[in-house]
Amino acid sequence: MEQNKILLIEDDADIREGVRILLESEKFAIAEAEDGKKGLENLDSSIDLVILDIMMPGMSGLRVCEEIRKTSNVPILFLTAKTQESDKLIGLMAGGDDYLPKPFSYSELLARVKSLIRRYKVYQGKNDVLASPDKWIESGGIRINTTYNDVYINGVQADLPNIEYKMLLLLMSHPHKIFSAQNIYESVWQEPYFYNSSNTVMVHIRSLRLKIEEDAQAPKHIKTVWGKGYRFE
Repeated sequence: MEQNKILLIEDDADIREGVRILLESEKFAIAEAEDGKKGLENLDSSIDLVILDIMMPGMSGLRVCEEIRKTSNVPILFLTAKTQESDKLIGLMAGGDDYLPKPFSYSELLARVKSLIRRYKVYQGKNDVLASPDKWIESGGIRINTTYNDVYINGVQADLPNIEYKMLLLLMSHPHKIFSAQNIYESVWQEPYFYNSSNTVMVHIRSLRLKIEEDAQAPKHIKTVWGKGYRFE
């Protein structure tokens, strides 16, 4: 069986050691870097996931993420001590796929890691557009391919992280249907709903709105149904 390889970029040696021991026990291969510069030097096509600390001396995790996105669509999981939604949103806008606030449980870290790698592998397998015929959904100036991550907003191609693509596809495939945060999380992340998962969904919804809506403060497409969830119109 092919061994999945993870690049762990974290300046805290104790956290690096704990995460490495956990993931190696699950048969992942781990490459480590204590700062952003060394992390970028260790990045190559063999990496299936980057676990990236945001707060690092020298080159911040956000800067590292931006550099990675210039050459690779490898999934990036942020580890962050910051809990403000604005900070999480900045991370997602920089190109991150998911985030995990410190302190985190190893069980939740492992669930996020497996979920991100699983989706990445599936996405890679669907990159061959000849594998199945193209199918598109169009509504309100948004055009999304149902087979692979290809989205156009008013004729301009949008660069969406895979999680946001999956969220948009879910909502557009069922227009006017209300999806709760739990519905969205379990459908897109394909893992159990944690106590803070609703915040994860909310931050990704805000990030998605910034990319597809003319006015993210007054969205026309992704509507919030207070107390119930979200729907696409």
